Amino acid sequence: QVQLVESGGGLAQAGGSLRLSCAAPGFSMYGLGWFRQAPGKEREFVAAISWNGGNIYYADSVKGRFTISRDNAKNTVYLQMNSLKPEDTGVYYCGATQASYYLDDGSQYEYWGQGTQVAVSS
Repeated sequence: QVQLVESGGGLAQAGGSLRLSCAAPGFSMYGLGWFRQAPGKEREFVAAISWNGGNIYYADSVKGRFTISRDNAKNTVYLQMNSLKPEDTGVYYCGATQASYYLDDGSQYEYWGQGTQVAVSS
């Protein structure tokens, strides 16, 4: 059974940092992305990386603050989150897609993790 498992969430102060990890065994040939869902809002795109790391995409709201990376040898994708803001609060989900384009579109993703909670206090 293929699965994605997120970790690294928690509570941070505004301006602080967190690093999320997503264990993704068997997904080395998939694009991997991070999405988040704030209370009362729809899930939104955060960042994505192609299977070989050659293409990386960010939502405008996180550009310059978040960095996505992957280590296929460790079957893991990371999301380094710096300069956190209260509006970054939400459940962060890792997803996997066979698509090569439109990695910012959640409908392209075939697999999802259970999510990890991030809370940023002001």
